[in-house]
Amino acid sequence: MPTADNSPWWRGAVIYQVYPRSFADGNGDGIGDIAGIRSRLDHLSALGIDAIWFSPWYPSPMADAGYDVTDHRDIDPMFGSLTEAEALIDEAHGRGIRIIVDVVPNHCSEAHPWFQAALAGGPDAPERELFWFRPGRGPGGDQRPTDWVSQFGGDCWTRTTNPDGTPGDWYLHLFAPEQPDLNWDHPRVRAEFEDILRFWFDRGVDGIRIDSAALLVKDPALPEVTDDAPSPFVDLDAVHDIYRSWRRIADGYPGDRALIGEVWLPDRERFANYLRPDELHSAFNFDFLGCAWDAEALRRCVDDTIAAHAPVGAPATWVLSNHDVTRHVTRYGRADTTFSFASKREGVPTDLELGTVRARAAALLTLALPGAAYVYQGEELGLWEVEDVPPELRQDPMWGRSGHGRDGCRVPLPWAGDAPPFAFSPDGAARVPWLPQPAEWKDRTVRAQIDDPHSMLELYRAAIGSRRAEPGLGDGEMRWLGAPDGVLAFARGAAFVCLVNLGTTSVPLPAHETRLLASGPLVRDLLPPDTAVWLRTADTPSDGVPAVWAGSAEAPPAGPAPAA
Repeated sequence: MPTADNSPWWRGAVIYQVYPRSFADGNGDGIGDIAGIRSRLDHLSALGIDAIWFSPWYPSPMADAGYDVTDHRDIDPMFGSLTEAEALIDEAHGRGIRIIVDVVPNHCSEAHPWFQAALAGGPDAPERELFWFRPGRGPGGDQRPTDWVSQFGGDCWTRTTNPDGTPGDWYLHLFAPEQPDLNWDHPRVRAEFEDILRFWFDRGVDGIRIDSAALLVKDPALPEVTDDAPSPFVDLDAVHDIYRSWRRIADGYPGDRALIGEVWLPDRERFANYLRPDELHSAFNFDFLGCAWDAEALRRCVDDTIAAHAPVGAPATWVLSNHDVTRHVTRYGRADTTFSFASKREGVPTDLELGTVRARAAALLTLALPGAAYVYQGEELGLWEVEDVPPELRQDPMWGRSGHGRDGCRVPLPWAGDAPPFAFSPDGAARVPWLPQPAEWKDRTVRAQIDDPHSMLELYRAAIGSRRAEPGLGDGEMRWLGAPDGVLAFARGAAFVCLVNLGTTSVPLPAHETRLLASGPLVRDLLPPDTAVWLRTADTPSDGVPAVWAGSAEAPPAGPAPAA
């Protein structure tokens, strides 16, 4: 979404994440594919998004849903062909939609030719230098080299067997054993990924999303993880040299090509280092995703986010859900509305009606904040987390290693009809979707929601359309306004105000000229709890403070909730 000063698209874009296996099935095998995506591009165009981010679609044994890649320069036959991907890029561009592809640089698949050569060649194979092979500790080397813990839980070292059948060295995998970590100290690894970037930029891709961006570089001494020392494998300073080289490549192409990092770091200053002018263009804001549905916590998160990005001049990003986390309709309906992997548990009581009301308000909050906004597929339909996926159908390796998984947010989308598979696959398809859809989604299909003014889909369409048309939205500044306790109120541009009531009582709307959009019904000009509204106000006075609540510099007191 271009801003008023024609700054780069990625600074204020609405970016839609497609998880290819679960978006739409074009060939009837129960698995989403490129043909299905191409057949549903009109849905995304009507939604009004600026770009699509595709989770990995490369050749892969699918030990971790495609994040175990064997070849970044091709398409897995499950999804289609490289020719189809190129056609998809062209068709999306024809609709004014940019394309972002996922690159997974920390690790590859155990089936990757490099790793297979490293195993087949034994201890002296030169390909072993491309990974982290180490002898074990103790007599006979039967103890793993370190006590590091995998990102999925459990051990992160696996022992090999030599070609002669004897026990061999161990290799490092910060994720599943099928995902050996690459050694970024080796120039061949660096050259390989620089060429991968060029491969996709040459095909017209507009951006690269970088998986696990802070994990690439390891301390070669492999020290143990301790509380009083920096991590030996997270956020090492040398990782920034990699992204500086990538930035030079991106800057060498026309059209504002973007690098977008998945950076999970608690230290905001360290996080911002990835966004310096010669490194990545933007990174995901996981603090916002995990924040409680609480006015004070959200305001603090927004302030901290903007403050962290300001020194490096980077735009903030706002994310509510993705392919790894519990869908926010479910989270917002729980007593604990935060998210973290450490506390993720399935089966916690959830009020889906409350979660949906809050999710509607969160959509308006997110799309009004300054910077770029991400929408995870199905978010625009109000889908909730599917927590009763049968164990025998689960495919997420995190499930077996940690007791909680991510399959519940990856269930295929419902498009039409009154029963599964909800037109996810074409009529007459021989196979059911790869994960089962809940029958209750019959009211959440695209078909059921189109033209329903009260539906989540029409709310997203209206909000994204207004965001595109309303001066001051997208990239730019914001100003907090005085408001009752529990209410977030901020201004964008000269005359736009967003209000979100996270309190327990209704509050009167301030003076305004036009009510642009509300996440739920407003009664007697009162803003109910868990509801957001967009207003157009009078022009900003010369002192720069909008006169929102007429006749008073202070916010009015809260009022009683309207009668049902």
